[in-house]
Amino acid sequence: MMGMTKVKGVDARGTQHCETSALGVLLRHQGLDLSEPMLFGLGSGLSFVYWDSKAMDFPFLGGRVKPFELTENLAARLGLELVVQETGSPRRAWENVAAVIDAGRPVGLQLDSHHLEYFGSKVHFGGHVVAMYGYDDHDAYLVDTDQQGGAVSTSLTSLAQARAARGPMTAKHRSFTLTVPENPPSPRERIVPAITACAEAFLDPPIANLGHRGIDKAGKLVRTWLQRAGDPRRDLPQAALLMERAGTGGALFRNLYRDFLAECAELLDSGHLRTGHRLYAEAATLWTEVAALIAKAGESGDPRCLEQASAVLSELARVEREAMRALSRLGCEPSGL
Repeated sequence: MMGMTKVKGVDARGTQHCETSALGVLLRHQGLDLSEPMLFGLGSGLSFVYWDSKAMDFPFLGGRVKPFELTENLAARLGLELVVQETGSPRRAWENVAAVIDAGRPVGLQLDSHHLEYFGSKVHFGGHVVAMYGYDDHDAYLVDTDQQGGAVSTSLTSLAQARAARGPMTAKHRSFTLTVPENPPSPRERIVPAITACAEAFLDPPIANLGHRGIDKAGKLVRTWLQRAGDPRRDLPQAALLMERAGTGGALFRNLYRDFLAECAELLDSGHLRTGHRLYAEAATLWTEVAALIAKAGESGDPRCLEQASAVLSELARVEREAMRALSRLGCEPSGL
């Protein structure tokens, strides 16, 4: 019997989104306590993707950058030391995490949520991120999102399966730690570059599926969704649920970004920032409206709901383009930024 090993002083609370929940646990343990919107924004997390292929049952709408990119962005932005371990060996993978916990630190894991026993919906998502802070003979102690229960546990067997999973967005038993430097830059000083980098990527995407062009594309293609769906009564409400509830803080992360911009506007006096915040508040409301229309189309089979959703999406492309144009000008103002 090895008994229980738990990291002391872990603030094991989840927030809305998996990756920012895990980052919050790792950073608070070292005394860096940032709100979830601030972690998301400093990690330049906001994006948009419209993804569809023959292999997929139904199109996917995403509102953020790729899994783990947010962590890499945040580490670079705040000068954190990010140590990432990956391996093909389940035994080595376990040693990697146990060593960190035995040394008194929580560790981040990227895995497939499908295998986690506490998880509400059994869907494969290989980009799921949790923080692990303890283990005993049978179980691993994790922090996941509020929606999944915050401080949770899953059997070591299920954890091993989740970490070994292969497929879209998975990583090879990835585990990671973050170390805060002696004199970290103040988050306030890093706000402008984080926002402008995010805005530039959104305004000038490499392919038409991404950024504001992706929202335009979604607006055109959403009209075809009743035909595209194998089972519209299932597929459309499911897509709407993912937009509002799948760990995104609602409205495909627009709520989180709106709150990030509000927090920034209290720290920096900037007209561009206030404009961006006002427009993202509007965008968040409109995304919730789109999700409701898509769900209604699936339940009723009425194509007019998708026509309306299409109109709201083209308005959204305009609103977000305008917001990001204003935000891309941050730092060009004379107001002492």
